[in-house]
Amino acid sequence: MPRSTTDQAKILLKRLALAAAALAVAASFAWALWPGPVSVEVAQIARGPLRVTVDEEGKTRVRDVYTVSAPATGRVLRVVLEPGDPVARNDTTVAIIEPTVPPFLDVRDRLQVEAQIKAGQAAVDLAAAEVRQAAAELQFAGRELERAKSLEGKGVVAERVTERAQLDVDTRKAALSRSQANLELRQRELEHARARRIGPEDPAAWAQPESCCVEVRAPVSGRVLKVLQRSEQVVIAGAPLIEIGDPNDLEVVVELLSTDAVQVKPGAAATIEGWGGPPLAATVARIEPSGFTKVSALGIEEQRVRTILAFKAGRDERRGLGHDYRVVARITTYEAADVLRVPQGALFRVGAAWAVFAVRDGRAAVQQVAIGERNQSFAEVLEGLEAGDRVILHPSDRIAEGVRVEERELHARSW
Repeated sequence: MPRSTTDQAKILLKRLALAAAALAVAASFAWALWPGPVSVEVAQIARGPLRVTVDEEGKTRVRDVYTVSAPATGRVLRVVLEPGDPVARNDTTVAIIEPTVPPFLDVRDRLQVEAQIKAGQAAVDLAAAEVRQAAAELQFAGRELERAKSLEGKGVVAERVTERAQLDVDTRKAALSRSQANLELRQRELEHARARRIGPEDPAAWAQPESCCVEVRAPVSGRVLKVLQRSEQVVIAGAPLIEIGDPNDLEVVVELLSTDAVQVKPGAAATIEGWGGPPLAATVARIEPSGFTKVSALGIEEQRVRTILAFKAGRDERRGLGHDYRVVARITTYEAADVLRVPQGALFRVGAAWAVFAVRDGRAAVQQVAIGERNQSFAEVLEGLEAGDRVILHPSDRIAEGVRVEERELHARSW
């Protein structure tokens, strides 16, 4: 039977309801999948000061350090001075050096010394015999001279004979003096050979006169910085013993990379930090003209240049800072009081150029910029941005040209 009009209306209404429900479900899915704005942190471009620094670790040192060395080889006694003790110029004894005890002789050396002693004794005996011979010849020549003078007075011999006898006497006197000097020389050589036989076991090795020791005195007034030879031991001439200086007269030595050193100029301002106290003002006193190679902790060879900083802060401000203390130096290479700045976190590379994501009409827009000087926080904007522009900080991979963004009000701030 044909359906009635009422049944047809009910079926139509039912179909319309199903279609409306399906449409609502599809709209809900589309709304859920539709991309929303990306939440971002935004900074506002503004003008402000900009300071560019070269940061490097350094250490303090006394400006004039005097290293006291041993003036002679010997046994230095134990040093009683402690680091920090005051010393006075030419008054404080910093070290005492005694002569060393001779070393032990091995069998071969001892036999050689004994042979030298015997040879020396024989040389002394020979020289003594020569002295006796010269004395006898001089005595005989003297008697001959007396006879010649007597005969000359009687007219028996000529005057020439007397002169020759006198010459012979003078020659014998010279020969006697020469033989006596040779005897003295041989006796000293024998003593030298006998001295070489003395060893640590002989009492003579420990018998020292009162004036045997050398007292090393402080060359300048100041304080002891380091004791390099504390214990009693044998040192050679020139061995460093102690360091002296004025701990209040400090400077800072910083080893900069050569690429950073060329940007630093003498007289540049610097700040000393990281020493355990407030930041201290300093200036660049000088930059050494030659560099050196240093291996970093990662095993990389680096060219470094020593840069010397002078404190501007007074002694009271850096109280407690001493010799060889670690510090962090921040040396100014560029400083301006009023420049247009952009945070470093907003910059990224587009090819060889720098760019930022600017927020315009609620969407991200890529904006290329030209930057000048920069430090760890900011960069100087030369072109591309104006004061008041807003840029996205640390953009993620979800940010692209034209993407809708939503600023986080809690973090949005003016830099």
